[in-house]
Amino acid sequence: MNSDKTILSLCDYSGEWPRPYREAGYNVVQVDIKHGQDVRLMSYPGKVHGVLAAPPCTHLASSGARWWANKGETALLEALAIADACLRIVALTNPAWWVLENPIGRLVTYYGPPAFKFDPCDYGDPYTKRTCLWGKFTPPIACPVEPTEGSKMHTMSNLIERATIRSITPAGFARAFFEANP
Repeated sequence: MNSDKTILSLCDYSGEWPRPYREAGYNVVQVDIKHGQDVRLMSYPGKVHGVLAAPPCTHLASSGARWWANKGETALLEALAIADACLRIVALTNPAWWVLENPIGRLVTYYGPPAFKFDPCDYGDPYTKRTCLWGKFTPPIACPVEPTEGSKMHTMSNLIERATIRSITPAGFARAFFEANP
């Protein structure tokens, strides 16, 4: 039981990424605008063991590059403000480990090359969605499977919930990350 260890899960509506921590008894604090908390307004949370940050990729991911010009600079500034707020929390709390996640896209321009990249199929989920990780963490050990579902993110219909569904952390990766970063 690790109830004395707090994990912050920032920009996390679904709670899938910190699920293994919660199941292991960690104190998990989810912060997401859809739960009524804006990470940009988050005050110093005190001592934390780890930070999982997954700022929205809508205005950052290369998969949406064809719309960047039409969205304008305001959308980019909002996206960067959210990502930067996650890093402010990391700087304030100085956790044992931290990670910021986002698909291939604009963040390399502002944060430099990622420390690690993966596809869900590297961790047992049979699809691809190239994802970058920045931070101070131990890379999880891969357990690859064939990506029989391909890039299912590109085949999703334009549901209102599409961005929410796309943002859910693959279960296999969440488990592997937890095992590498207890």
